[in-house]
Amino acid sequence: MFVNRLPQVKVSIWKTLRIYISIALGISLYVLSWTVFLIPNHIVGGGVVGLASVIYIVSGEMIPVGASNLVINAILFCFGLYHLGKKFAISNIFGILITSFWFMLFQEWLGIQNIPAIMQLGNAVKGGLDPAVCAIIGGLMSGIGIGIVLSNGGNSGGSDVVALILNKYYNVSLGSVIMAVDAAVIISSIIIPGNSITEIVYGFLVLFTYTFTLDYVIDGRKQTYKILIFSKKNDELAEIIGNKIKRGVTFLNGTGWYSKNDVKILMVVVHRTEKVQLMHFVKSIDPEAFMTVEKTEGVFGKNFDAIKK
Repeated sequence: MFVNRLPQVKVSIWKTLRIYISIALGISLYVLSWTVFLIPNHIVGGGVVGLASVIYIVSGEMIPVGASNLVINAILFCFGLYHLGKKFAISNIFGILITSFWFMLFQEWLGIQNIPAIMQLGNAVKGGLDPAVCAIIGGLMSGIGIGIVLSNGGNSGGSDVVALILNKYYNVSLGSVIMAVDAAVIISSIIIPGNSITEIVYGFLVLFTYTFTLDYVIDGRKQTYKILIFSKKNDELAEIIGNKIKRGVTFLNGTGWYSKNDVKILMVVVHRTEKVQLMHFVKSIDPEAFMTVEKTEGVFGKNFDAIKK
């Protein structure tokens, strides 16, 4: 009995370790985007890190981003613990600590922001990239990084915590919630000496890029499509869709306006990864079939997303 249980324990340990390594790497990508592309250009993309960046710049770089990020997140942690439970507490503590660690490593210990412009791509001064390009790259890297973190059940604290709380109770987009919460932080960057409306616009550019990327990383794999199929071989198509793709098929009654003939229309809802396979099946069985493909905002129920209160 002991021998049979041992492999299961090993798998569980390695799976947990893989998850936390993924979270750490995702946060490192997120922090790197701020350290290299955003902060050196006084661009604030929102969230607790954005607020910590404002404090860091306004204080003349006397208060490290990692330190203020840790303090602010400690306050938000209490709210997350109440609404998201103990499981949230473990991943949230890890996320907050690792975020602050990466900032201390990149900024204070390695001094990435002081690397010459030829090596530091984010420095838009002599020989560097345009601030708008830095904003886009920073938003992409941030979205990918946090997308990896959230996909593995972790978070980096801050506005992510607010988004996760709302997402738990309502069917709302994580990216949209984060965008709403972060807008005020971006506007607050106007208090940074030398900043103008231009830096605020760059901040919103970061936010929109980040939001789009985040939603794609998290929901892209879950994108669903509603497909209507008009064919003379409905029974064969329904059979192969049910047996090969494992999706339910609904027959809709219709009447052709020109022919005045009654027709059966197949309706099926599939994930993005199943769409191409379905279309290949339809083409192989009935090359003359007519199909309409429509993206859906969301599909809830058995084998799809759960309905949240």
